[in-house]
Order: sequence, then C-alpha cells, then structure tokens
Amino acid sequence: MSVKLSQFAELSDEKTLSSQKHSLFVLDEAAENKHVFSDLLQSKLKRSQTEYKSLNKTPVTLDLPNGGMASFVVLTGKLTVFQKHTLLRKAMKPLLDENPESLAINVYGSEVEREANAGAAYYVATVNAAELPSRKSAKNKQDNKHTPLKEISIYGYKAAHDYAEVNARVAANTLCRSLTMLPPNELTPAIYREKVKQLAKQHGWAHEEFDMSALRQLGAGAFYAVGQGSEPLDAAIVHLTYSHQKPKKHIALVGKGICFDTGGHNLKPAKYMQGMHEDMNGSAVALSVLQAATEMKLEVKIDCWLAIAQNHIGPLAYKQNDVVTALNGMSIEIVHTDAEGRMVLADTLTMASRQKPDIILDYATLTGSMAVAVGDRMSGIIANRPELSCMAVGAGAAAGERIVAFPNEEDFDSDLDSDIADIKQCTLEGGGDHIHATRFMGKFIENDVAWCHADLSSTNRKGGLGAVQSDVNGFGVGFGVEMIKALIRQ
Repeated sequence: MSVKLSQFAELSDEKTLSSQKHSLFVLDEAAENKHVFSDLLQSKLKRSQTEYKSLNKTPVTLDLPNGGMASFVVLTGKLTVFQKHTLLRKAMKPLLDENPESLAINVYGSEVEREANAGAAYYVATVNAAELPSRKSAKNKQDNKHTPLKEISIYGYKAAHDYAEVNARVAANTLCRSLTMLPPNELTPAIYREKVKQLAKQHGWAHEEFDMSALRQLGAGAFYAVGQGSEPLDAAIVHLTYSHQKPKKHIALVGKGICFDTGGHNLKPAKYMQGMHEDMNGSAVALSVLQAATEMKLEVKIDCWLAIAQNHIGPLAYKQNDVVTALNGMSIEIVHTDAEGRMVLADTLTMASRQKPDIILDYATLTGSMAVAVGDRMSGIIANRPELSCMAVGAGAAAGERIVAFPNEEDFDSDLDSDIADIKQCTLEGGGDHIHATRFMGKFIENDVAWCHADLSSTNRKGGLGAVQSDVNGFGVGFGVEMIKALIRQ
C-alpha cells in the first residue's frame, strides 16, 4: 500500500477543512475551544450529557456541515502507547469504515505531544487501511468494496522525516496478518516455503531449506516426529539471513510455523480445532520482524529460522509413549501429540544456537495455559536471563504491545523427569504448561546462548487490539522490532 503523505507545521484552517471529507482531531486537555469545530463539538457533548474530558476514554464523531465526518479524541501525557493506540483505533474506525481516499489528521498540544501523536495517528491510520486477504465472491466483495487510502495530510506538526520506519512496520504487520489469515488449503508447508523463497529473493536474504530428508539425516528426530504424519512430507526448517554491512549484534529469530494443527492422535475437538490454521503465526511474526529490520536497515545480523510443518493424524503420525531422539542427542518421551510446537522448536532452537548468536528470540502460539494466565489482550515471555525479561517488557511498552514476564525456575524440571527417556515432552497434569514448555525447549539450546521465548496468546482478539482493528492483529511484530532496537543500543 502506497499512501501520499503531506505534512504541515500549522493547523488546518476552516477553508482547508471544508474540503476534507474525513478528519481526525487529536486534541490535548487544553484544546477544548481551540479548533474550528469547537461549537459543534460542544453541542454534541451537551446533547449526549458528556464532558470534554471524557474524550480521553471515548472518542466522539461528528457529521460536518460540508457533508464530511470528523472524529475527536483527547490524548494525555499520562497514557501508555497501548492506550493511545487503542483510543486512536476507536476514533479512526468510523472514518476508515467509509473507505476514504484521503484523511486529514490534526494534532494539538506541546511539540513533544504533537510529534508523538502525529506518528501514532499515522501508524494507526495506515495499518488499518491495509487490504487483507478475502475470499468473498465478486458480488459480496462489491457489497463491501475496499477503496485504498491514497493520501494522508498531517496538520499541526511537520516531522523532519517521512515516516519510513512506520511504513516498514505497517508493511511487516500486514505481511504477518495476511499470512496468518490465509486458509490452510492455501498455506500448506509447501506453499508457505515457496512464499518465503520469493520474499527472500525480493529482499536479498540468504536462503536455505532443511527438508524432511535432510532433517532425518541430521538426526532432528523431534521435528521429524511431527512432520512424518503429513502427506506429502513437505515440512522443513527454513533458514534466512539478513546482515547490515556493520552489524552491532547477531540475533536469531525462531518461529513456530504449524500450518494446521489437528492435535495429532490426541485429536482436538471441533471447537478447539477451529482456527488452527493460525498456529503458524509465530513464524509469520519472525518473518515479518526480519522484513521490517531489513527495510529499516537496522545495524544487525539476523538469522531467521522458520519451523514449518503440520500436525496431522495418520498411520505414520507420532503417538503417545513414542521415544524420539532430538538433534542434540536427547531422547524425548512423547506424552501428548498436541504439544507439537515445542517439538519442532526444539530442533530449530538447536540449529539456531549452534551459530552462537548474541541472543535468540522465538515466537510461538504455544500453550493454552498462557492464554489462561494473561487472556487475549497481552502475551507472555520467559527468558533465560533476567535482564532480557526487563528489556522485553520495556520493548512491548514502547511498541504498544503489552508483554508480561514469567519466571523461568528450574524446579519445574522435575515434572519432566521420564522413566524411559532423558526428558518428557510435557505433563498431563497441567500446572503451568507455559513454564514447562519453556523449561523443555531450553534443554535444546546449546552454547548457553541468551534466549527470550514469546508465547503469543494475543494474536487473535475479537474487535481488534491496540492499534489494529482486525481480529488477527499481528501482535509481536512491533515488540520484535523494538526488542532488536534495544539490543542494538546496548
């Protein structure tokens, strides 16, 4: 999506606004009577028996005398980035629902507030104007016709840049959502691998694949156990590399890419199998963070590892009580076939750690227990270094994607003791499976590499989340980019 951006240091006057059909007013606490539609807004507030200060919780939309529409929201300095994004999304929605070709954004307040709010409003507008996959028929598409947003004008603040980094984040978020939303018959492992190959060619990434045959020869039995139940055997670990000319950090991104998860022999009931084409979201996040870092030309080397497979049921599918040997030589007792994510990630983490990066960041829609712990409004991380936990929470706050840090305590290891193998894959008793999964995966990281695991419980929330109004929201892309920036600053 290409949007023409115009920026003006001065606020728009009444003549300029009369030509605008869709306008957003981002106000501060002192701007109650400083804009050209003050009287109209006051009349609306009086009629609805609300006060101006309530606009910092509930935006208001007005129909204008020229036939246009204006939306008003108050952003205060006390609000977090997530809160600002949420309010801007709510204020922007009625405007974008009309599929405008142009949008005027008017920002008020101090210079610092106008700078922050102009960038945030631009991001919220462009990320929600992006076109996402739809398989509606031509007739139904006509009923819900999408007109691309072609132009955004920002009044009240003129940045010294053109928001190129914001555009890169929007493109990355859109890539993540688009891949995640594709139906499973349109994103099999084979199709996904081809899409990744084309992206690698487009962005100049080094690209290699370890298919099932190669993984079997390498001894990657944890990944192979999951992939062997599918026909055809099109699962693979895909490795991509981007490097700045003078990288300040070497980072590995790892993503769980289960294109469809039936649960295997421990078959999911229909209610919980619905939506399991989204179980590849972690890989979409990792891939999208890689794209954003590339387009932003961040001073870093990134190795991106995508564990792409499906978890199917069939005569060759792995089953409870199987014992398999992972790439690092550890034997694993299978306890539940629906704990396939930690299996494919185990060997992938070993491969990533053998290159001795400064840090591994992995993303996965991994456990139901994380969703129980924090719900679908935020996601949890667990790290093997306390300082990484603090950094991740800060990066999430900066991105407007809320992160909660959980402990990584070794006494959970005793729950994974096996009578027949080196380790159990999981337990059947529950009791903090998000921590059990992390303790399990940590056994497969070699060379004592620093590692932060993100269990993405908030990738799909009805009605949107933070800046993004689609249910599938691309959570983790902004957090990942901010995490890399923080690591570069170290």
